[in-house]
Amino acid sequence: MICMKLRAPLFLLTVILLAWCSSTAYAVGEPAYISFKSKPGYFGLTVAGKPAPLYISADDYPGVIRALKDLQSDITSVTGTKPGLFTRDMPSGKQVVLVGTIGKSLLIDGLIKNHKLNVSDITGKWENFILQTIQNPMPGVSSALVIAGSDKRGTIFGIYDLSAQIGVSPWYWWADVPIKKEADLYVAPGRHTQGTPAVKYRGIFINDEAPAFSGWTKEKFGGVNHLAYEKVFELILRLKGNYLWPAMWGNAFNDDDKADPVLADEYGVVMGTSHHEPMDRAQQEWKRYGTGPWDYEKNADVLKAFWKKGIENMGSKETLVTIGMRGDGDMAMTEGSNVALLEKIVHDQRQIIADVTGKDASKTPQMWALYKEVQDYYDKGMRVPDDVTLLLCDDNWGNIRKLPKLGEPKRTGGYGIYYHFDYVGGPRNYKWLNTNPISKTWEQMHLAHEYGANQVWIVNVGDLKPMEFPISFFLDYAWNPDKIPANGLQKYTEQWAAQQFGEQYAKQIAGILSKYTMYNGRRKPELLNQNTYSLTNYREFEIVAKDYNDLDDEAEQLYQKIPAQYKDAYFELVLHPVKACANLNQLYYTVAKNRLYAQQGRAATNQLADEAEKLFANDAKISAEYNHLNGGKWNHMMDQTHIGYTIWQQPTADTMPRVKRINVSEREAMGVAIEGSTAAWPMSQQMPILPQFNSAQQSKHYIEVFNRGVQPLVYTAKTDQSWVELSSKTGTVKLQENLTVSINWAKAPKGTSTANITIADQNGPPVTIALFASNMPELPDLKGFVEADGYIAMEAAHYTHVVNSNGIIWENIPGYGRTLSGITTFPVTVKSQTPGGNSPHLQYQVNVTDTGKFKIEAYISPTIDFTNTHGLHYAVSVDDEQPQIVDITPDNSEKAWGKSVADNIKILISSHHISKPGVHTINYWMVDPAVVLQRLVLDFGGVQPSYLGPPESYRQ
Repeated sequence: MICMKLRAPLFLLTVILLAWCSSTAYAVGEPAYISFKSKPGYFGLTVAGKPAPLYISADDYPGVIRALKDLQSDITSVTGTKPGLFTRDMPSGKQVVLVGTIGKSLLIDGLIKNHKLNVSDITGKWENFILQTIQNPMPGVSSALVIAGSDKRGTIFGIYDLSAQIGVSPWYWWADVPIKKEADLYVAPGRHTQGTPAVKYRGIFINDEAPAFSGWTKEKFGGVNHLAYEKVFELILRLKGNYLWPAMWGNAFNDDDKADPVLADEYGVVMGTSHHEPMDRAQQEWKRYGTGPWDYEKNADVLKAFWKKGIENMGSKETLVTIGMRGDGDMAMTEGSNVALLEKIVHDQRQIIADVTGKDASKTPQMWALYKEVQDYYDKGMRVPDDVTLLLCDDNWGNIRKLPKLGEPKRTGGYGIYYHFDYVGGPRNYKWLNTNPISKTWEQMHLAHEYGANQVWIVNVGDLKPMEFPISFFLDYAWNPDKIPANGLQKYTEQWAAQQFGEQYAKQIAGILSKYTMYNGRRKPELLNQNTYSLTNYREFEIVAKDYNDLDDEAEQLYQKIPAQYKDAYFELVLHPVKACANLNQLYYTVAKNRLYAQQGRAATNQLADEAEKLFANDAKISAEYNHLNGGKWNHMMDQTHIGYTIWQQPTADTMPRVKRINVSEREAMGVAIEGSTAAWPMSQQMPILPQFNSAQQSKHYIEVFNRGVQPLVYTAKTDQSWVELSSKTGTVKLQENLTVSINWAKAPKGTSTANITIADQNGPPVTIALFASNMPELPDLKGFVEADGYIAMEAAHYTHVVNSNGIIWENIPGYGRTLSGITTFPVTVKSQTPGGNSPHLQYQVNVTDTGKFKIEAYISPTIDFTNTHGLHYAVSVDDEQPQIVDITPDNSEKAWGKSVADNIKILISSHHISKPGVHTINYWMVDPAVVLQRLVLDFGGVQPSYLGPPESYRQ
């Protein structure tokens, strides 16, 4: 109840804060405390070429001293002047920077002892820091900027926070983000802090890393070794993360390079191993040193010795130990495996931990991943000791499978989430590019936060590049979920763009980022083919390809405008994914047209085959451009295959989609095709009828006149009604020509009328095409959506009226889903509601011309019943009828799940009846929380097959 009362003011405060800091802060989402001009009371970090010296106690953590050297380098990069860094000298000078960890730094502890620094609000807390200017901190020093941390990483985060504020992006190395030069740097007075992170362990998993990451590291560093990991460690810490699952495809972090774990601990990164690699040992280590089967029933002694060595190697290094057991190689255990066996395995593993460390097992952080089939063991009653973190998981496609039950006693070890931005497995690998709109990540991780899964958040990021943007969001959101509300996601994107590219183009870049991730999120590129979108209905494929090409044009034009120093970063973070995906969609669109044209006998068939082959070759050129960027710094990062999948596993090489070529007659011959049909005339025996024209929609449709021969043909087009308008009435066609058909509604009769269009040439028979036009009477009081073409399609956000009640409100998640946005209820922790009366619902006013039975199709996000109880439901009704409750997962089969995640939607259908035409109200009712509605489509018999559904209907 407290959360409900605070919701509105917190929301307003967040919006105000986001709006204020968007134009000032370099650290995403944080108030700026750095100025480039002197102001009263500000501390001079660098003034007139003289930087303040940096002081730190030699007895502080080596990782803190190392991070301070990064700050020294960052100040040098920004200002061109290098501050001194002292570890043993007594601070002296007018203005100095004092850095240290409470309880580990003589400098900081001295300030605390002498009452110069109050750290009571951060002492003993996890990863807290303060930056504060204090006057006369010690003899010989007039003022000092103090960076103090509650623990090792707290101090490191304070250091890197200052780096971000002066203009050094966490992605300066990993994405070639330039560092803007400034002459002077000043720090605002006051205490600057970010509090305690909401999620304790926040990290990434480098996985599925061949061929890209593995090929790149081999060329640049000689392998996935400490030289590569030093770059990863620094990035994680600059992003205020603290946790890593290392690359494991053919790699063993602790065994390949003995410096790896040592440096991780020094840097301050908590290490772990993936869900199927228990006791801090990689799968590759078993392949190298294990003997006998990976089977505890048959080989327990060998496995225990193997695991013991892992804990011995771990020593005192900060580690979150994975326990439990899966089958070898990320597979399920043998069919005979059971709960009792797994419980014994966990018991024996914890005994090993206790024996090796000399401490109770509960003193060593541990995690049990309920990944895939392991969740089944938990659901059957298997339990682990309370101090073990239960790592809950998504379905590998960004939909969380299970969350803690509300009201249950809290576990000491808490709960965590393993999430995916990349995956190898069914229904299809997705590894190539970023396909993760942050709106979807926000929606799912908001659930995790609200249900208390806040001990660990770890995300599979594949090759790390090109997941820069969603990685930033994931770790920023993990630090403080309450700071980024649903309606603040675009503002966050703009701030992130400003951090990388400056303020001038940040809004436009953010728009491009949001659009391309929404487009990619509709269907993973690896799942695309020439059949994904409809070529004939709603001009769907044409519009999808055009939208991507328009976005590519916008991104290319901006590339020409941005300063030269930003071009590499812009190509990596913005232009490349847009360009590559626009080209890929155009390729499949061209292949689809080629196959249809071959079927229709068009002379343009072979030209499209040529165009498709050029587009395929261009895909390789775009990848090569990325690989050769910045002197080849990222060579191999775009080696991932993505064209030519036939099963879930990737092809060994990109494969050109099959195209068709035909023999074209020398003599010209006319063919006619129309929107909405794959047939062609005069060859087809069907009656050609254009899709319906409707005055409310101001519909326009097309006719294509095409040549089936080499010689040009001359055609004429005429209509038997003066109110039908054609974009052309005659023409000479070498290959094909598109005629736009429209209606002059001022001349057209009221009601539904018919007309005919006749296309003819000099040789063959004429083709007569029928059309129906519905000219609705003008209704000044008309409101809501209007039926046309036998359907009404509505975006969820375009409701007529909203009913919030019982402490539940409806909110829109912008940029969510496949077409516009998603709408759902908050808080997500409320109980199920009985639909009806004044319970929470949305109302959509519609104007229908049909009567009788019809269907309502609800486009629902593929959310999983994370409560694992009765399922998730919504309800729908027409006018005052009894709401129909609909289960969003009526089919729990693997096949149904695979389709829902591949399509990134569930389309649920309910049947209804309308007895009279006119105005009606569609009610969409909340039943269970976390059900996200994207669209509603009313099908009166006119909906045609397509991927995204029919375009939104006219509304007034």
